[in-house]
Amino acid sequence: MVTTLAAVVLALIVSVFAAVFLTEFAPAGVRRTLEPVIRLLAGVPSVVYGLIGILALAPIINQHLISNSRKESVAYVVQLNGADLATATIILAVMITPIMVALIAGALSSVPAPWREGSVALGVNRWRTIVRVSLRTARPAIVAATVLATARALGEAIMLSMVSGGRGFTANPLDGITFLFEPVKPLAATIVNNAEGLTIAPLAQTIYAIAAVLLVSAALLSLAGWAAKQPLKRYGIRA
Repeated sequence: MVTTLAAVVLALIVSVFAAVFLTEFAPAGVRRTLEPVIRLLAGVPSVVYGLIGILALAPIINQHLISNSRKESVAYVVQLNGADLATATIILAVMITPIMVALIAGALSSVPAPWREGSVALGVNRWRTIVRVSLRTARPAIVAATVLATARALGEAIMLSMVSGGRGFTANPLDGITFLFEPVKPLAATIVNNAEGLTIAPLAQTIYAIAAVLLVSAALLSLAGWAAKQPLKRYGIRA
């Protein structure tokens, strides 16, 4: 859950700035190039992101960010090797960002131009117009994009099982910065890692319970995303 929440927050910040750039500042040629690229990235299989994380990002974190003293400080409990909370969060954020950018940019581009032009005509600068008019109008779509991306991240299994460390270990915030480099085992990844144990009744029941929690959570988040987009209808804006 910590991995999902951290990834969603990181992706939301990046997505809002990217969507604003795409709709307000990017030249037409750049916009026409980036829009299909964003849609393509949103459809890339999660296992590809997992390979990028385990083959590229994890070694960099292991070699340059995790010092020997940091490894030794927790060696009696867990081994730090780059497959950890930080790697999982970054790769998960990269994976869900294109979805959020596409949804937020679509809502921003649907804000009526006279609304923005009227604000500028009254002497409001461009950035204030973006914040007060465009982003405020598209706020329901931003909430919906965040909720739907959370549902997508919550159910991610293959990628997280590759880059999170796959250890039944809870990262300890009391360890300071080392907390970010400790391995974790998200719920969805737990199902993948223990799929072969379905013949053992207690383990099978635990896996089914985890799956039920994820299913209900994703369903509720999807419903919340649909409900969040409804206020846009009063403005006649496509969600």
